[in-house]
Amino acid sequence: GLIRKCLFLRANLGSFPPVTLIGWILCVISIGLIQWRVWHVDNTTIISSGTIWIGIWDVCFTLNPELANGSSLMLCQRFTIQNTFSPSEIFVAQDLLMLATIMEAVAISFTLFAFWGVYKKELKKHYILVFFLTGGLLNILSSVLILIPVSWNLHSIMKNRSIAFPPSYHLPSTPKSQKVGAAIPVGFISVLLLLLGGFLLLYDRSLKLASKVYPKKKKQFR
Repeated sequence: GLIRKCLFLRANLGSFPPVTLIGWILCVISIGLIQWRVWHVDNTTIISSGTIWIGIWDVCFTLNPELANGSSLMLCQRFTIQNTFSPSEIFVAQDLLMLATIMEAVAISFTLFAFWGVYKKELKKHYILVFFLTGGLLNILSSVLILIPVSWNLHSIMKNRSIAFPPSYHLPSTPKSQKVGAAIPVGFISVLLLLLGGFLLLYDRSLKLASKVYPKKKKQFR
């Protein structure tokens, strides 16, 4: 009944998917945020706030009210595959983060199915072990896919790298200064949670289950 379900969840709390689920959600959030890089520029003729927000999909700034009929308007330009001026780390982030999102969704599915098999006892332990191993390995691989673009973009920020925006964007190529946006720490937290979830699944779940599926034979001494 209900007590049995509560005891089951409590017993498996250390390796249950919430850790990886939160990591996956944070990965999705980082993809959507435009605050990967925050540029500070001197030219406020067009950019009223003097701040440019650069994400992996868009570059945005607040348009000067004098150019927007007195209203404060957020103007965004889209990064596309045709934009040859875009730095490599932007396109790498687009591809790897989308791949990591899909891969982590698959990992969570494998893990949930494994726990369902443990709870219902309708699957052989060998198959449950395979599901736990697959989920754990996919978690770790997803974290690596996220770590690469997040670290690369952080390095570009630290080096104050420029972006050669075309004249149609009305943006400077080099900022006065730039700082880390919210998406970078969100991405790193996602990496840590996915790594933690992956190792918990591999160590806590898989090793314990493997000892039951493949028990060590006791040596007989004559």
